[in-house]
Amino acid sequence: MSDEYEIAVKDDEQEDGTPVDSIAEDAPAAETAIGESGQEDNADEADEAQMENLPEELPILPLRGLVVYPQTIVPLTVGQPRSIRLVDDAASGSRLIGLVSARDPELETPGPDEIYQVGTVASIHRLFRAPDGTIRMLVQGLARVKIDDYTNTEPYLRARIHAAPEIVESSLEVEALTRNVIGMFTRLAELVPSIPGELISQTLNVSDPLQLVYTVATYIRIELGAAQDILELDSTEAKLRSLMTILGKELEVLELGRKIQTEAQTEMEKVQREYYLREQVKAIQRELGEGDEQAVEIEEFRKKIAESGMTEEAEKEALRELDRLSKLPTAAAEYGVIRTYLDWLTSLPWSKRTSDNLDIAHARAVLDEDHYGLKDIKERILEYLAVRKLRQERAEEMESVKATDVLRRNREGAILCFVGPPGVGKTSLGASIARAMGRKFIRMSLGGVRDEAEIRGFRRTYIGAMPGRIVQTIRRVESRNPIIMLDEIDKLGRDFRGDPASALLEVLDPEQNNEFRDHYLDVAFDLSECIFITTANELDPIPGPLRDRMEIIALSGYTENEKIAIAQQYLVPRQLRENGLRPNEVSVTQEALQDIIRDFTREAGVRTLEREIGRAMRKIVTQIAEGVSEQVIIDDKGARKLLGKPRFGYRTELEERTDRPGVATGLAWTPFGGDVLFVEATQMPGGKGFQYTGQLGEVMQESARIALSVVRSRASSLGLPQDYFDKHDIHLHVPQGAVPKDGPSAGVTMTVALVSLLEGRPVRSNIAMTGEITLRGQVLPVGGIKDKVLAAHRLGVDTVVMPKKNENDIDDIPEEVRDKLHFILVENIDQALEATLIEKTAALEPPVLVGALDRQPVDNTVH
Repeated sequence: MSDEYEIAVKDDEQEDGTPVDSIAEDAPAAETAIGESGQEDNADEADEAQMENLPEELPILPLRGLVVYPQTIVPLTVGQPRSIRLVDDAASGSRLIGLVSARDPELETPGPDEIYQVGTVASIHRLFRAPDGTIRMLVQGLARVKIDDYTNTEPYLRARIHAAPEIVESSLEVEALTRNVIGMFTRLAELVPSIPGELISQTLNVSDPLQLVYTVATYIRIELGAAQDILELDSTEAKLRSLMTILGKELEVLELGRKIQTEAQTEMEKVQREYYLREQVKAIQRELGEGDEQAVEIEEFRKKIAESGMTEEAEKEALRELDRLSKLPTAAAEYGVIRTYLDWLTSLPWSKRTSDNLDIAHARAVLDEDHYGLKDIKERILEYLAVRKLRQERAEEMESVKATDVLRRNREGAILCFVGPPGVGKTSLGASIARAMGRKFIRMSLGGVRDEAEIRGFRRTYIGAMPGRIVQTIRRVESRNPIIMLDEIDKLGRDFRGDPASALLEVLDPEQNNEFRDHYLDVAFDLSECIFITTANELDPIPGPLRDRMEIIALSGYTENEKIAIAQQYLVPRQLRENGLRPNEVSVTQEALQDIIRDFTREAGVRTLEREIGRAMRKIVTQIAEGVSEQVIIDDKGARKLLGKPRFGYRTELEERTDRPGVATGLAWTPFGGDVLFVEATQMPGGKGFQYTGQLGEVMQESARIALSVVRSRASSLGLPQDYFDKHDIHLHVPQGAVPKDGPSAGVTMTVALVSLLEGRPVRSNIAMTGEITLRGQVLPVGGIKDKVLAAHRLGVDTVVMPKKNENDIDDIPEEVRDKLHFILVENIDQALEATLIEKTAALEPPVLVGALDRQPVDNTVH
């Protein structure tokens, strides 16, 4: 051994060749051996004589990980040369040695400063030299001693010592502590089978509390520091208290371990019992000629596979997995995984489909009944049905014609994308289309989806894997040709887990989705018969490749008359039902709806309108519940009384904000529909300064700089002094500064606002404008004309200035709005200024105008 000092080591052997597993097991055996040899009494007498003549100096044997107490017998093993020499010298002399524990059990050769100061003087009783050169001996602790100083360190440690006797109290408290220690040790011995029964009986018969402490501390699991503390305590009562704390902690650990072991054993017995019973059931079933539960389940899966009508590839994979399942025990972890996979595979609607109702008149009636307006979408659905109907009628004729294109197959489904502001009915259209066609409908929200596996599923190698949401949706709807609405496709995210938009490329491609492969299923499933309808508020966030696979149908905001009709047909009846009102209890006039639309909402859709109608209904419900009224007619005055002060000023806001030069009314497009924005310009003394505010985007900032350059290039035409811009700063602001704004369509508006400021001519309050400006003053076309015009109409504008090249977009505007508006089509900024600025009546300071712009007369008015 390489140990410098003593420790009981596993796998060592006693003198008789038996293994020494622990000190606690060997010590009683040693005591018994001494007693049997008839030498115990003689040894005790010799020890007492030695204690009376305790020498002043003793050899010190350091111990590693062990504390030897007085009145105990402990086996030790000595392995290093200097320790062997110490034992040989002591055995040939007084046979007394000092046993002191080292502070760090890992040290090879501890010095005087690395061992404790309190130890035990012990007598060597037996010696045995093993064949490997080590000495195994039995020592008996005699008394506690303290080291005064060391006299030698070579060839081994020697030190001067003095006896340090303990204080033994005689009190009721000590007796109570003694009994508690005996009881706790007895309980502990029951939990530790390795503690001999002889030791338990000896402990019960010990009357000396000090001897009890040392005996119990020798044979229990205890940390070195705690064991040394027990030795160093002077009071027996303190020793008992410390030992009782250690016993309590050890009991808790052992009892918890016993509980865990019992639970584990119970579970194992339960599993064994279930296995035994299961085998008995199998034997009984075999005797009765019946199949066991596993065989029944396998046959059931085999039947489902045969009846599902799945493709050849899917059937081959299902049978292969079923063969694996039949060879596995039901308790195997892989059994549950394969069973779940087969359950998914057989529950898909491989051959289940609904028959389309191809009655065009019925479809038109259903669409008109569910939604007001939306002519383009209704026409597209009717076209799809008409094509399906014609293809079915001419199926035999088409099959007889030999196809020349062998690569491209006939496509069954359709991929539509409804784009428009919130509240215009995009989502509800899907359910209406399904009702018109007689197909099943299911909606799947894509907002916030960031993981590709959400679309294509998780591979079966992962724990808890499952198919993606597409396959889950198909299984839930139980049809292979449903109408699937992918809501909020523009809200898809992407991160380190993948790009869901890229995963949708296969789903929404009519050329590929006939063999859609989910990662979990890993077999092809045909999605070509599905009609996919996606919805979005804007197209820009949708990746180009995905956008290219869809047929885009734009939904613009509703006109005022359309909102009134929708409210009368759908919103008011629904609010009556939701608030528990009878149709004859409340009626809403058209004038009231018009006032609510104008004064309490400013939106492209009708969601806010419905909320305001619901708010009015709830107030009426309160009146009826209180018995104040029984029947209510909501007119324009009643609406204001129920809803309070108007939130928006109809037709007054334009006049209030454009009553002085430098303010122009522009039109903008947002994901929530068209909107009106005001551009304000002001001037102040300074030097060539130009700033713009209102949280403008980069493109809009460029438009502002272009507008200023156009104005500066025409300074002489405006009658400005040559040094005017050297002495003035100009500030351009777009209100609602908390709302981000961007785009080039405000270029004309910004130019008109600057010219209005510098010429001192206000802009006509009934005019709104849009268009991109170039440095040469040309007006370029912009997008979102329909939404912008509808926003202008909502605000009370009756004249719209727009680019000449957007003339074709006027046809998309509802006729009722076109009839109420005048459209001025312009090709350059001069025509826009001529149409928008009021004739000059008085000059505003500071510029003194000396001329006028050379403008062409405007002759592009469209009525």
